[in-house]
Amino acid sequence: MKAQQPIRLIDQTKLLRDFPPSSHYLIGVSGGRDSIALLNLLLALGYKKLVVCHLNHQLRGAASRADARFVEKVARTLGLNCEIGSAEVGAMAKRSKLSIETAARFARLAFFVEIARHRRCSRIFLAHHADDLVETALLNLFRGASPGGVAALRRVSVYRIGKTKLTIIRPLLAIWRKEIDAYIRQQRLAFREDQTNARLDSSRNRIRHRILPYIEKTFGRDVRKAIRRTAVIWADEETVLDSMLPGAGARLEVGSLRELSVALQRRALLRWLRHRETSNITFELVESIRALLEPSSLTAKVNLPGNRHVRRQANKIFIEG
Repeated sequence: MKAQQPIRLIDQTKLLRDFPPSSHYLIGVSGGRDSIALLNLLLALGYKKLVVCHLNHQLRGAASRADARFVEKVARTLGLNCEIGSAEVGAMAKRSKLSIETAARFARLAFFVEIARHRRCSRIFLAHHADDLVETALLNLFRGASPGGVAALRRVSVYRIGKTKLTIIRPLLAIWRKEIDAYIRQQRLAFREDQTNARLDSSRNRIRHRILPYIEKTFGRDVRKAIRRTAVIWADEETVLDSMLPGAGARLEVGSLRELSVALQRRALLRWLRHRETSNITFELVESIRALLEPSSLTAKVNLPGNRHVRRQANKIFIEG
């Protein structure tokens, strides 16, 4: 695979300014067209200090192992360092009562954070694109997410596990799948095709192949751009709202939280729970914890997943267990 001059898929000026090519970066590479296109684009822009990261989810047997070998070969051909990991995502999903997609996302992030620690490299490129943003927005909307949850994919975001902070960079987030397909053809890039992308047994695939085409047929126009625009607007507004939140330590001050509006209380609790590595955060869970702020509340404990609890004691809210 040769790094040729890219067609204009990326806002190169902003990317090069914010993330200089002379620095070290991780890049998530599944072997599919999106991540292979991003890898080729970054190389063409001068990003030579990349560590290719691939996680075998063990969901497709021999095909998953072949994906890992393909990515390893691509990295070796390009003279790049490569980290290959493996996780039994199916067993993880069953054990944690999560969807396969959610379990896979958690497994990937944990793998990337592990490599970030090992390589002492806190920034990673991922190949999410505009269609991913639209599908994720609808998926989260149907689950009852807030505007922040609907706008979950951002150009730059930060993920934390323990003391490790990982900055995620998504240069293709404004680029549509058809544009990436055209680039792949133009550059004649080899990639791996995941046959499960065409199956309808996952919520994301049903949104991609059934729901979005039906909505577009009903309205007689391409609604993807409108959904993407809404998600981008909400993401920008989320940034402003997040800046209004007080700092969150291991313990929260009940008095300080009471002074916030209901919307900011929910946001502060959501951020706090995420930083405490809480899974399956629901609206009902946040509301139950928010009820602890009331002076008249008779409840002093709220159960969390994983046999943990949120407690209120001496004007503090904290997690134990």
